[in-house]
Amino acid sequence: MRLRQIALVAADLRPVEQAICSTFGLEVCFRDPGIAEFGLRHGLYAIGDRILEVVVPKQPGTTAGRFLERRGGDGGYMVLVQVDDVASEKARVTNAGFRIVFEAKGEAIHGLHLHPKDVGGAILSIDEANPAQSWGWAGSDWQYHSRPEVVTDMVAVELQGSDPDELAERWGRALGHSVSADLTIDLDDATLRFVPATDGRGDGLAAVDLTAADRSRAGELHAIAGTRFNLV
Repeated sequence: MRLRQIALVAADLRPVEQAICSTFGLEVCFRDPGIAEFGLRHGLYAIGDRILEVVVPKQPGTTAGRFLERRGGDGGYMVLVQVDDVASEKARVTNAGFRIVFEAKGEAIHGLHLHPKDVGGAILSIDEANPAQSWGWAGSDWQYHSRPEVVTDMVAVELQGSDPDELAERWGRALGHSVSADLTIDLDDATLRFVPATDGRGDGLAAVDLTAADRSRAGELHAIAGTRFNLV
């Protein structure tokens, strides 16, 4: 099981996109016109073979818009992990008591969105891509737009909660992974960590660790779209 994509939600796409591209040396790799039917617009940006997405509501009544209201502004919204067999994962999460609120299907990709009230903190999607190195949510040529000059990888996601132990336990059951004593979950190539919510914004995706191409920049902290980006 790999970390493959995260999504942020913002009230305005342009300034967030400009900050992401200028700070991390990234460029837009895809815009899917199909998400307009959900009342959204977005931009996707490739970091190695992983994807950072920013979603913006363009009409009232969207899940993303309700998220902005609940958390009082921009913030982390969604975590997508990649698995080899989404059918077996569907059986596992259902047997574990998690509700699937949406099945997303694209070109050679299939994802399960778990109910956010069951998992907590952010929407969790469990996805299978075929072939595995592809990622249909980002179109067909996203690899061409991967820019390694500033950041090369996305290696950790931090989720905050009023009860981080309970939040970690739910994510562990949803992912079928054990939770370490330090409240982390190790995926194949990335880490999820769980911390107390201390900023008054409630449960949510709070931070992301990116590998810096220039290791002298490790330790830098950048706040974009209500999310902390740590260079490591």
